[in-house]
Amino acid sequence: MKYYLVAGEASGDLHASNLMRSLQRLDKDADFRFFGGDLMQSAGGTLVRHYRDMAFMGIIPVVLNARTILRNLTFCKKDIAAYRPDMVILVDYPGFNLKIAQYVKTKLGIPIYYYISPKVWAWKKYRVRLFRKYVDEMLSILPFEVDFFREHQYKVHYVGNPTVDAVTYRDHKEETFIQFVEANGLENRPIIALLAGSRKQEIANNLPSMLEAVKGYSEGYQLIVAGAPGIDPAFYNDFVTSFPPARVLFNQTYRILAQSDAALVTSGTATLETALLNVPQVVCYRTPMPRLTYWIFRHILHTPYISLVNLVCGRPVVKELFARFFTVDNIRNELKQILHVQSYRQNMLDNYEEMRRILGGPGASERAAGIIYGKGAANDGNRQGVQSSPGK
Repeated sequence: MKYYLVAGEASGDLHASNLMRSLQRLDKDADFRFFGGDLMQSAGGTLVRHYRDMAFMGIIPVVLNARTILRNLTFCKKDIAAYRPDMVILVDYPGFNLKIAQYVKTKLGIPIYYYISPKVWAWKKYRVRLFRKYVDEMLSILPFEVDFFREHQYKVHYVGNPTVDAVTYRDHKEETFIQFVEANGLENRPIIALLAGSRKQEIANNLPSMLEAVKGYSEGYQLIVAGAPGIDPAFYNDFVTSFPPARVLFNQTYRILAQSDAALVTSGTATLETALLNVPQVVCYRTPMPRLTYWIFRHILHTPYISLVNLVCGRPVVKELFARFFTVDNIRNELKQILHVQSYRQNMLDNYEEMRRILGGPGASERAAGIIYGKGAANDGNRQGVQSSPGK
């Protein structure tokens, strides 16, 4: 079968590439064409547009790049129409993908599957009606999303979380602390990891305060910044040069976390990865106009937490220091708790175990591929049956 995928960010590229490989194991004739990235390209098929040319986040960047976004939308629609896939698979990236879904469903009549739901449960609940109207089925990776979508009478499958797979099958899984520090020219001292985000603006907003918060720990700990993929190493220089003990390592996030005593982490998938690797963490996220942001969070958004760990568990497991609570002193005090108060630290680790149980085991991409391929094969069989029926 022919599959057209659209992923607009680095995380979507990762999860879509794993889904593609799972589909290849089921469908020996699988042919892929996609908007995505290097990982999807390594899985096979034709890369039409790289997500680097699409990833505009925030109001101002979107406005400034409106023409480029419109051109990408127009080109994507025409390319799908020319390719005539058996199905379209959309991966997160809702602002773009819901427009594609509307076109594909109304103009082409091609089945559409959405892998990795946008966070409509947090805000923009009105988008659920768009999913019901234009997307055949949702393949969710967060268990609490199932109840939300079912409450809105929309068909959803929980397939497991691909981050569980990524952590379970990661490279260097058996690596020891000594092996890690020797491989990277580090010292034999415990590590505090800093994960400041995946985009330049996030890093610029969060990293300076993170570094300031851990400054007093540089005597007893090594401070390691996990460099984000796609970010020029030179971008980090302005931040770490004023903090000589800090080191930036690229393409080793899981290895860094696996050997860390604690981590400062921005919200997002990184909080889940950190918990799955059993590292006590402080979730910290700087926002503009912090008091207004917190008021909006409390009174307009439809979610009690910003971190996936707390959302999955349905209760506060990790401290969330964002908006008006994002201060150097607050970060430093929470870090002190998870490093030096054993009961506090152990309680967090015990809650991580509960989170793993809720998420379930690995196999998310295989389960998602099984649903997609099964539906596609059934549709193909129905079409062939119609074509071969007498009188048709």
